[in-house]
Amino acid sequence: MGTTVDQMLIEMRKAKEIGADVVEVRLDCLRNFSPQQDLEILIKRSPLPTLVTYRPVWEGGQYEGDENKRQDALRLAMQLGASYVDVELEVAHDFNNSINGKKPENFKVIVSSHNFHNTPSDEAIGNLVARIQATGADIVKIATTALDITDCVRIFRIMVNSQIPTIGIVTGERGLISWLLSPKFGGYLTYGALEAGAISAPGQPTAKDLLDLYNFRLIRPDTKFYGIIGKPVGHSKSPLLFNAAFKSVGINAVYLHFLVDDVKMFFDTYSTPDFGGTSCTIPHKEVALKCMDEIDPVAKKIGAINNICRRPDGKLTAFNTDYIGAISAIEDGLRELNGVRPGSSSPLAGKLLVVLGAGGAGKSLAYGGAQKGARVVVANRTIERAKELADKVGGKAMTLEEVEHFHPEEGMVLANTTSVGMKPHIDATPIPKHALKHYCLVFDAIYTPKDTRLLREARETGAVIVYGTEMLIRQGFEQYKNFTGLPG
Repeated sequence: MGTTVDQMLIEMRKAKEIGADVVEVRLDCLRNFSPQQDLEILIKRSPLPTLVTYRPVWEGGQYEGDENKRQDALRLAMQLGASYVDVELEVAHDFNNSINGKKPENFKVIVSSHNFHNTPSDEAIGNLVARIQATGADIVKIATTALDITDCVRIFRIMVNSQIPTIGIVTGERGLISWLLSPKFGGYLTYGALEAGAISAPGQPTAKDLLDLYNFRLIRPDTKFYGIIGKPVGHSKSPLLFNAAFKSVGINAVYLHFLVDDVKMFFDTYSTPDFGGTSCTIPHKEVALKCMDEIDPVAKKIGAINNICRRPDGKLTAFNTDYIGAISAIEDGLRELNGVRPGSSSPLAGKLLVVLGAGGAGKSLAYGGAQKGARVVVANRTIERAKELADKVGGKAMTLEEVEHFHPEEGMVLANTTSVGMKPHIDATPIPKHALKHYCLVFDAIYTPKDTRLLREARETGAVIVYGTEMLIRQGFEQYKNFTGLPG
């Protein structure tokens, strides 16, 4: 998408280094395009096969000039050795007729249709594919817009059932999985951006993420898929953990980001055996409970889940691994502080544990702490929710404001599960620095950023700190065992 030929050549070399197979050349991005001269250089000097696109404004591109000149440039690209050209459905009939009998042997025409408003019904997409095929297309390309993550299924169905090579893409953040799961559903190719700031469509992943984060080359029709449901969800580091784990032991699976609005609709739609389950984050930890067939007894008591597995019989079983991850990290921090070796009794026993927040993670910490014999205090913005949780674990309740002046004893343990201090509000903290001196250990469930203001200030007051990444890795490890059935 460079604005000069030189810039494009640099980008082409970068695409090859990253590991792309083909490079798409967007002629409509060039500032002063001189067809004969520029195409000759771009196609002949490209280190990869080229797909040439000259997208007009009426189909979401930048070209506003004469239509005949635009098509002349695409024909010229074909003659000069491009492997593919992309032509819009509206003009495909005429274009394909004009090159009839003149196509080089390995040259293919992609006929594309872009819908910037929504993803139509199965029937409407089917009719669209038939129209594209009727133009003489070698490859069908359909790009729609995701209003919900379940829209992707309609594109997957089309790709699986299509008689000719098909590229199916759903744009927007809710459509991300359509770019990633393309090889699973028989898609001809997928697109990756050279860098995050240079996407050619909303929601497009980078080529580097496709290859390194999601292990795109390993995805096949029989690959199982997992993911994390949340809203927002793009910040989650879970795909990094799980995809690396799957790859290292040779499990044929991929783990994705699922931006989900309606949890029930999501599970009703993605219900095939090759969908193995999900992790679950804010704000779905409690709502998802209602969609489950079975809930692990511990998760039921906590009233929040973060791990959902689909059993071979199709039933959804839910677990809570957050409490294991967080509590074990805190226990290890306390053992380190006291120089105690891991033993049978928990170093949390008898400790005063102050939990900030009464959401899903707060429930996990409060319940887990109580189970280990800690005396639990729950602080929340609204006192009603704090009381509700404190009553369940036999603890005390207070508001977040009251925490600043709460220190009935020294050497307490603090666990923050609120989002105060999370990116982008990294200068915020849920509790003033002077109040931290009464705590021997401070844990923050936030892991973006890793070193929150709360943890920095706790360290300065001499407390042992436990990072949110510790909980993330440990709870992820428990989920991994649940997903795969493999021992730790």
